[in-house]
Amino acid sequence: MIIDQPEARPEHVAPTGVRNFRDAGGVGSLPRDVLYRSATLHGLAAEDADALRRLDLRTVVDLRSDPEVAERPDAVGLVGARYLHAPVFTERRWPADQLELYPLMAERAGAVAVTVLRQLLTDGGEAAPVLVHCASGKDRTGVVIAVLQTLLGASEAEVLQDFLRSNTELGLTDQPPAGTGAAHNALPVREVHLRRALLSIRSHHGSVAEYLLAHGARESELTSARRLPA
Repeated sequence: MIIDQPEARPEHVAPTGVRNFRDAGGVGSLPRDVLYRSATLHGLAAEDADALRRLDLRTVVDLRSDPEVAERPDAVGLVGARYLHAPVFTERRWPADQLELYPLMAERAGAVAVTVLRQLLTDGGEAAPVLVHCASGKDRTGVVIAVLQTLLGASEAEVLQDFLRSNTELGLTDQPPAGTGAAHNALPVREVHLRRALLSIRSHHGSVAEYLLAHGARESELTSARRLPA
């Protein structure tokens, strides 16, 4: 008896020059190849733009503040993707202490997560694949991605595993390079940071779903998201 084999997934070449780039899917019911995450795209090289085009990237959601975008605008023109600016913080002012920062990001990131969710659902997914990024793709991006992965059934262990990958991707250790002044982009992420953000969400709203509803999502959108094809 001959058993039909599943059709092989086409191999995509990731943009190796885009820092902290990876597929956010494959955990919970979030499909692969629809939501990516990375650091900023301001220095996009031609070969990396080609790689993003081969991924059929449709939308870029930039979580950076207004000053960050003004100083280093994304080179999305090389990719041909739609650009959305959805800042978690409008100004480049946030707490230096990450244990204080993460609950505040949870408070500020709700509407942003709804924006990203809607891009995944727009016109039956015509706005996807979507790339979400901030400066390093670890803190602001980490919270928004964690919210969406949690909504779509990922366990906390799965969410944390993906979150902590940023340390490896960015080469971050407990000892920041000399001369960084302990800037946020040189600080590693930790489990306790994301746990505090998710605890803040649940303490104030009860669940990630209720949190998104409180920030403007519709129940029908949450239902549609849970039905995204794997």
